[in-house]
Amino acid sequence: MLDAATLYQDLILDHGRRPRGYRFPEHANCEADGHNPVCGDRLTVKIREEDDVVVDVGFQGSGCAISTAAASTMTEAVSGKTRSEVLALAQRFRALVTGQIDPSEARDLGKLAAFAGVSKFPMRVKCATLAWHTLVAALEGDTGATTETDE
Repeated sequence: MLDAATLYQDLILDHGRRPRGYRFPEHANCEADGHNPVCGDRLTVKIREEDDVVVDVGFQGSGCAISTAAASTMTEAVSGKTRSEVLALAQRFRALVTGQIDPSEARDLGKLAAFAGVSKFPMRVKCATLAWHTLVAALEGDTGATTETDE
């Protein structure tokens, strides 16, 4: 029988190899470029937001499996949510991958909980949060984001 860690690892590998949301939505009205200066990951996130709701979101770029998988699962998690829900989810995801919340308290994050193990590898936190930093920057009208503030 597979344990939760194996299932989570499989989910990350699957999203890293076959990312969902790897495209730009038509009529995007928010966008930002993201860069992880530590490893060189780069991506662009574009969003179509209507009436304070993320109607469509996509990304393109290049990065490691963790970075790509995090961006892929992010696009699935935020679609259809309000701006405030997305910002709260981004904050909760960051708390999970930086070890500020226990993985047992993150069941409400669904597939995003797969990234709980990242907190054990501090150099990978920036990989996991790049897409989220970029998403928040796009929603806030910034044109770019980096992962320099992650611990």
